[in-house]
This record gives sequence, structure tokens and C-alpha cells, in this order.
Amino acid sequence: MKIFVTGVCGQLGHDVVNELAGRGHEAIGSDVAPGYTGIQDGTAVTRAPYIQLDITDGAAVSAALSRIRPDAVIHCAAWTAVDAAQDHEEKVRAVNACGTENIAKACKALDCRMMYISTDYVFDGQGRTPWQPDCREYAPLNVYGKTKLEGELAVSGLLEKYFIVRIAWVFGLNGRNFIKTMLALGQKHDSLRVVCDQIGTPTYTLDLARLLADMIATQKYGYYHATNEGGYISWADFAREIFRQAGLRTQVIPVTTAEYGLSRAARPLNSRLDKRKLAEAGFEPLPEWRDALARYLAAIRLSQSFE
Repeated sequence: MKIFVTGVCGQLGHDVVNELAGRGHEAIGSDVAPGYTGIQDGTAVTRAPYIQLDITDGAAVSAALSRIRPDAVIHCAAWTAVDAAQDHEEKVRAVNACGTENIAKACKALDCRMMYISTDYVFDGQGRTPWQPDCREYAPLNVYGKTKLEGELAVSGLLEKYFIVRIAWVFGLNGRNFIKTMLALGQKHDSLRVVCDQIGTPTYTLDLARLLADMIATQKYGYYHATNEGGYISWADFAREIFRQAGLRTQVIPVTTAEYGLSRAARPLNSRLDKRKLAEAGFEPLPEWRDALARYLAAIRLSQSFE
């Protein structure tokens, strides 16, 4: 298959384009940057052709996809800085909503399938019941969630051949994330305050990329949730396991979101995502998150990428 991937300078897009290329697909990566060299296993690699593309430019998106004529598009590009989004709503909307709509319109014109990577932030994060993939009780709490929902609605409203895959608590080698932050802070401090009332499950981009590559080769369209297995935990639980596996003695002091008080954007307390639909559709679940963390820490040590 010829598969076009957006956002390959980010954590997920980087792993997706490399996974596809490694499977022998004709993968083409894109991002807004003029050039791109990814980091994988400590080595600079570019496994697939790369083109610069601003997804907020509808004419440019249409021209690029018309020229490439992919069989499928995996749309990973997004504004993901949740707190900063509160101060830049129109810029965020241009990327997450309008940019996604531009991609969807181009896919519609070419009659190719599209996969959109979304988030649990489209829900209000209340209660304790895991969110179902086909739930339509949308109530985003912040600009990021609102604009990602607008992207979802653009895809589902324009296309029939689409996957919408919601993920949460993402970590990958090619970018900043919670694990790298905890490692950096844990080496400098004896104790850290970490939120204990936001509950979810981490998602390793390397594992997720394999699942997305499996999915895009099928026609099992619809809404899905995908995180690693291993149960639901708090950020404080995650931090403790990070320090344990990394051999750090940093003490984790659990605090509520209200006590932490440093986030500009409201965060969902309930990020539990029900993933049973994956197995029902015949897709292999992602590995357990503790195993994913161990593999990730090994990759970080190899690359010496703690920043």
C-alpha cells in the first residue's frame, strides 16, 4: 500500500512512518518542518520519503495528496500542547479542526481511506466508567479537546472509509513526554508531587504504531480506543513505576489535581478507555504498560535521550 503519514516529526508519526516502511509499504511522511531526521534506537534514520506540508493550507494539502495519490492517510499531526492551547484557540483550531478537515476533503476526492488519531479529551472525564469507542456524549473541557472533537466530526461527516482512534497518555522516543520529564526531575529532586486523581493507561507509540499499521491494511472502519494493557492507573502510580524501573529513589507525593494547581487547561479525571472493540474486530491488543515502559527505558538508555 501507498500510505501518507502526517506529523512525522512527532512521537507517534515518527514511529508510524517507520513501522510502515519496515513492513514494505510505500510510506511517505510529512510535517510542517522543512526537513526531518528521526531518532530511532539511538541512530538518525529516515526510512521514508518526506515532504514539507502545512495542513492548514487546504490548497497545498489537496495538491500534495493529488500528486501522491495514496491508498490511505494516517493523520497524526496535531497541536498537542494542552495548556498553551488555551491562549491560542484559533491557531489550535486551524491545525486540529481545519487541518483535519483539509485532509479529509482530500481523502474524499481521492476515495482513499483515512485514519484520524484522536483523544479521550473529547469527553468530560467525569465518573469512573471507561469510555466506549462509540459513545457520543461529547463534552470537552478545554480548547485542545474541543478542537480534536471538531476534527473527529469533520472526518465522520465527510468520509465513509475512516478510522477514528482515540489514545491517551502517549510516550515515544521522538519527543517530550511524562516519562522523560519524570526522569529529568527525579535525578534532581528527592521527592516530587504527582497527580493521583487522574486515571488512565499509558500508550507507547512503538506499540501503537504496530496496531495502526495492522488496522490501516483492513476495511474494519469505525471508532476505536487504543492504549497499552495492564489496567487503569494514576499519574502518581505511573511515576512510581518509572522511578522503580529506572533505579531512582525519588519519592512520589500524591496530590489531587486541585492541590497540584499548575495546569491552565482543565484535565479529565477519568481517562479510562474501553478497548474491547479492538479484540472484537480481530486486532491484537497492545502489550502491558509495565512491559512497554521497560522497553522504552531500554531504548532511552541506548539513545541517551533524556531531554
